Amino acid sequence: MKRRIASSRTAAAAAALVFLAAACTPEGGDGPGGTAAPGEGEPGPEVEVTPEPGATEIPPNTPIRVEAVDGTLTDVRAHQETEGEVASGDAKEVADTGVEGEEEDPFPVTGTLNEAGDAWVSDWNLRPASSVRVFVTAADEEGEETEVVSEFTTMGAEADQRLELVSNFPSEGDVVGVGMPVIVNFDRAVTNKEQVENSIQVTAEEETEGAWNWVTDEMAVFRPKEYWDPYQEVTVDLRLAGVESSEGVYGVEDHRVRFEVGRELVSTMHVPDHEMTVSIDGETVRTIPVSNGSAEERFNTTTSGVHLTMEKYQALVMDSATVGIPEGSPGYYRLDVDWAVRTSNSGEFTHAAPWNAGNIGSANTSNGCTNMTMEDARWFHNQALMGDILETTGTERDLEWDNGWGFYQRSWEEWLANSVTGQPQSTDGSGTPGSVHGDDL
Repeated sequence: MKRRIASSRTAAAAAALVFLAAACTPEGGDGPGGTAAPGEGEPGPEVEVTPEPGATEIPPNTPIRVEAVDGTLTDVRAHQETEGEVASGDAKEVADTGVEGEEEDPFPVTGTLNEAGDAWVSDWNLRPASSVRVFVTAADEEGEETEVVSEFTTMGAEADQRLELVSNFPSEGDVVGVGMPVIVNFDRAVTNKEQVENSIQVTAEEETEGAWNWVTDEMAVFRPKEYWDPYQEVTVDLRLAGVESSEGVYGVEDHRVRFEVGRELVSTMHVPDHEMTVSIDGETVRTIPVSNGSAEERFNTTTSGVHLTMEKYQALVMDSATVGIPEGSPGYYRLDVDWAVRTSNSGEFTHAAPWNAGNIGSANTSNGCTNMTMEDARWFHNQALMGDILETTGTERDLEWDNGWGFYQRSWEEWLANSVTGQPQSTDGSGTPGSVHGDDL
């Protein structure tokens, strides 16, 4: 069983700890060095810390390693202090420690102790351009202690060689449906996808498992094996600082996103039946007459599969040119619609269609969207959260897995097989499936 024994301190607390540790360093030790061995005839185990003391320009994805020779580690603490513009963007979002005037880093340096208790490795990457201090106490079988303080610095990230987060869905504070994926978009292509996947930890109040897939080299998506349990909070820790996303390109900021999974809204629709049934928390709350795609061509065939609601509009101009049917082409349309809810990137929405009132509930005559009366469309629009479920059956066109948020179109086995790590990530806070570091641990 692995045991975590690391913590982080503020700069003030760390400075105080430096003086304390230095004062307690035994004779024969190296003071603020990386290796301490007792003098001849003196008790206490030897301690080794890497990177070596005084090292500079260490790649930030280098792990901190601490080992006790002929002894066990009783305390390992590490602190990193970043100067300049590459400091963590979340450093201002601090937790209340309960001590007046003291703040705690929300992304502390943590590590894992091996079963024998004589080796410790840091869990996450370090921040670029950081001063790192490691404080170690080790004891031998007689209880005699060796104390070490080691310090080194990490290399910075060049301005044109930084991985930046462009956008994420959900955003901080969002309330979403039970199908909601976690979507992150980066500013440049990621080649070291496994290290980046392992640097993003998803934690939920109700334990489940999920995995990442890459839609493009810039876009990664996490979805649970099954839908989220409703009424819970989910936290996404993007520990991007120090991760080497491609050769020589490093993340410089950590981010934290917390969102809430709301009630469970699932809509089902068998297209030949001309109606949609909406259930909330397992209870049917509304049956809505609809008119779907006429299916004369592929473009006006409503897709079958698991859709997620993506965004909604009280009023929207729907122009087929945005989905590849330009003006002058067969099937071109431009319509002003009300109460629209998007369910794919190929132009599918639920929306009000008063011009099609005679066919709603009796015939499929739309351009592929789900037409409703004004009253029903307004009601559905007002109920919908990003990430709600719409399960559609009965047509000859399947929703593609990467069309909009059609991620549940891949079975769990397919989804897991397309994760670079090939392993599920538990949301119980136990970590990610593999190493975030640049070496093979």
